[in-house]
Amino acid sequence: MLHFLFAESYFIQSQGAKGSRRRLPNMGSESMVSVKTKLLVALLVLQLCYAGTHIVSRVALNIGVSKVVYPVYRNLIALLLLGPFAYFSEKKERPPLTFSLLVQFFLLASLGITANQGFYLLGLYYASPTFASAMQNSVPAITFVMAFALRLEKVDISRRYGLAKVLGTIASIGGATIITIYKGPPLLHQTHPQLGNSLEEDMYSRKMQNWTWGCVYLVGHCLSWAGWMVLQAPVLRNYPAKLSLTSFTCFFGLIQFLIIAAFVETNPELWKIQSGEELFTILYAGVVAAGIVFSLQTWCIQKGGPVFVAVFQPMQTLLVAVMASLILGDQLYLGGIIGAALIMLGLYSVLWGKTEEKRVGSQDQEQTLTKHLLDTENRDKDDAPASDIP
Repeated sequence: MLHFLFAESYFIQSQGAKGSRRRLPNMGSESMVSVKTKLLVALLVLQLCYAGTHIVSRVALNIGVSKVVYPVYRNLIALLLLGPFAYFSEKKERPPLTFSLLVQFFLLASLGITANQGFYLLGLYYASPTFASAMQNSVPAITFVMAFALRLEKVDISRRYGLAKVLGTIASIGGATIITIYKGPPLLHQTHPQLGNSLEEDMYSRKMQNWTWGCVYLVGHCLSWAGWMVLQAPVLRNYPAKLSLTSFTCFFGLIQFLIIAAFVETNPELWKIQSGEELFTILYAGVVAAGIVFSLQTWCIQKGGPVFVAVFQPMQTLLVAVMASLILGDQLYLGGIIGAALIMLGLYSVLWGKTEEKRVGSQDQEQTLTKHLLDTENRDKDDAPASDIP
C-alpha cells in the first residue's frame, strides 16, 4: 500500500515539476515521508467520515427527514463554513473567474452534489448502508471506463496491466449487477416472518422490488460520482484553489436543490427541525459529510490522483457493515456479499493495473531520457575539433 502511495505521489509531483525528474531525489527523506504520511492519514480519515455519513444519513431518513430538505441544509452549512475560509486563505492562488469556469463549476455541482447526493439518498432509503458502501467500490472501474471513453485513459490488453484493468472493470460491473438483481437469503438474524397469508407475501414482494430500485439508484449514484471525479481533474488544473472550488460546487449544488425543492417540498413543516436527533444528523451532514469530506477528497485527488483515492473504499465498507449491524440492526444478504467480493476484486485489479502501468511508463521514460543523453554526448564527441597537440 505504501509503495502504491509513493508511486502515485511521485507521479503527481513530477507532473507539477514540468517534467523535471531530478528535483524529487534532492528532497530530504523526512519531507517525502511527511507527504506520504499526510496523504495516508487523510485517506483513512476520509473513509471514517464516509462510514459515519452512511449511518447518520440512514438515521435521518428513518426519523422522517425529507430527502430534499436534508441535502439543502447539508450544503448550506458546508457553504457557510467553507466559503469565508476559502475566500481569505486562497486570495493569492485563486485565478480570476471566467464564464467557462462557472459553467464547469455548475457541471461539477450537477454531478458531484445534485445527482450524487440525490441518487444516494434514494438508494440508501430503499436498500441499506452496507450495500450502498459496497456499490461505491465500483467507482474506480466506472471512472476507468469514463476516462477511456473520453480518451483520458489508454488500454493495452497485450500487457498485463491493461488486461488487469479490463478484467477488474468487468468484475466490478458484474458484482454491482449481482447486488442489484439478486438479494439472496440473510446471513445474520436468520429469523424471517412467516408468510402465512397473501398480505404478508405482497409486502415481502414489494420490499424485494424496492431493494432492486434502491440498487438501481445506487448505480446512478456511482455513475455521477465517477463522472465528478473525471471532470474534477482537468478543472483543478485550470483552477487549483481547492477550497474555493469546493465552495463554488456547494453553492451551485445548493441552488439546484432549492429549485428542486420549490416543486417537490412545498410544505413548510418539512423544513422545521423537530428534534435534537434531526439537528445532529443535519449538522453532521453539513460539517463532516459535505464540508470536511468534499475538501479532503479534493485535496487527495490533487495529491494522489482520482483512482488512488478509491483504494481505501473496502475499508469503508467494513466499517459500515459493523456500524450498521450494531446501531441499525441491518442484515447481510448472500447476494450482497458475493457482489461486494467481486467489486472489491475488480477494484484492486484496476488499481494494480494503474500502478503497474505507471511503473512501466516511468521506466520507459527514464530509458528514453538516458538514451537521448548518451546519443547527445556521442554526437558532441564526434563533432569536437581534433587537437593539434601531439
